[in-house]
Amino acid sequence: MIAQITIIFVFQLIGETLARSFGLTVPGPVVGMALFLCFLAALPKVAKAVEPTAQGILAHLSLLFVPAGVGIVGHFEQLGADGVAILLSLAVSTALAIGVAAVVFERINHLMDKRE
Repeated sequence: MIAQITIIFVFQLIGETLARSFGLTVPGPVVGMALFLCFLAALPKVAKAVEPTAQGILAHLSLLFVPAGVGIVGHFEQLGADGVAILLSLAVSTALAIGVAAVVFERINHLMDKRE
């Protein structure tokens, strides 16, 4: 389990290092996750070894939202002052994300139907 967690964190570290070194706009953990995906695709045996540890981390993913909740409570005054703008931006961004996902899904589905 320690070896598997180390592998996961090493890829996060690599991603963070690359993102900061090259000034990427993509967050380091996302870069690391993409590299990790490529690594696991190339070595399925490693993917099988890391899977139980990754499933354990995912089972407790909700704990990662606790610091965000504490941050919101810590800035409650700001939330009250800018609450309408925050809610509006959340609603618009959510609607846009759903719309873009639907369009992409439809286009991919259309391309897949053409192939068959």
